[in-house]
Amino acid sequence: MWILTTIVMLNVWAIPADDVLSPNINILEEVGKIMTRMRSMEKEMKQLRTDNEAQAKELKILYTTTVDTKIKMDELIKQNQAPKVAFSASLLTSFGAQRVGPFYNGLHTLIYKYVFINTGNAYDANTGIFTAPVKGVYAFRIFSKAIGDPQKAVTAGLFKNDQHIISTHGHQQGGFISSSNGVSLLLEEGDTVKVNLYPGQWIFDNGEHHHSTFSGHLLFPM
Repeated sequence: MWILTTIVMLNVWAIPADDVLSPNINILEEVGKIMTRMRSMEKEMKQLRTDNEAQAKELKILYTTTVDTKIKMDELIKQNQAPKVAFSASLLTSFGAQRVGPFYNGLHTLIYKYVFINTGNAYDANTGIFTAPVKGVYAFRIFSKAIGDPQKAVTAGLFKNDQHIISTHGHQQGGFISSSNGVSLLLEEGDTVKVNLYPGQWIFDNGEHHHSTFSGHLLFPM
C-alpha cells in the first residue's frame, strides 16, 4: 500500500505548479483518477502473477509428462533390443510312426529333429540341447506320447545343466498314452536345458502328426 501511496504522491508532485494553482485543476479529482489507475494496474499485476503461477503449474505437468514418456520410450526401446529367443521341435523328421527307446545304459538325451521354429538359434537340432544365449527367465514345455505296454512307460525328464527339474510320465497296458509338463526357469548365459529319456522307457512320435515335442522361449531378460 505504501508503494501505491508513494506513486500517487509522485504523480501529484508531477503536476506542474502553474496547473496546481489553476482553477481548472481539481487536485482531489486528479488524485482519484490516479488512484483508480493504480488500482487497475494492481489488479492487472495480480492477474499476471496468477497467470504466471498457472503457466508454471502447466509447465511442471508438461515436464513430468515428458519425463514419464521418455522413461516409457526407453523401456520400449530396451524391450525391442532384447534378444528374441524361441524354439519348438518334435522328435521325427520323416513320415510314419516310430518309437524311440528303450535304452538300458543310463539316461538317453532325446534329439528333437523336426524344428518348427528356432528364433535366436539357441536350440541345437543335432544334440537336442538348448543353450541360453542371455541371462533371463525362460519357459519350457514337454509333450510325450507312447504306446501302452505292461512293461514300459513313457518317462522323460527335463534337465538343467544335468540336474533334473521336471518329468513327463505315463503308463498303461495298451493303446496310446500322453503326458505333458512345463516350467519356467531362471537361466544364466550358457546354461543348458535338454530332455532325457529314462532307462527302460520309450517314447513315440509320428513325423506327420508330431506327437512328442520340446519347446521353450525367453520370457524376459534379467
